Amino acid sequence: QVQLVESGGGLVQAGGSLRLSCAALGRTFSNYAVGWFRRATGTKREFVATINWNGKSTSYADSVKGRFTISRDNAKATVFLQMNSLKPEDTAVYYCAARRIWPAAGGARDYDYDYWGQGTQVTVSS
Repeated sequence: QVQLVESGGGLVQAGGSLRLSCAALGRTFSNYAVGWFRRATGTKREFVATINWNGKSTSYADSVKGRFTISRDNAKATVFLQMNSLKPEDTAVYYCAARRIWPAAGGARDYDYDYWGQGTQVTVSS
């Protein structure tokens, strides 16, 4: 069992930055690929970014490419999502998720992930 806890959400103006954290409790975190997903009100959950076990393979949704960066610190059992140049359309609840896959990153399909955090709200004002 892996427990995931997101933090770092909040309210920011368009053009601003936020850094989300996903802390893992439980099993050895370095065995897991991690993904970030988001759900805006009234929409389906969508893929944002994913990172493999050692941080050397990442993938991003086209909508965030060049603005968001996913990284991880296995010694701290934490994955980060640095979000720059935020837009109002980035407003959503952001979730991190983990799956045990090696050596690839986790992929963009939410149903492939086994463990999920509770989510953190990100609101970008115009």
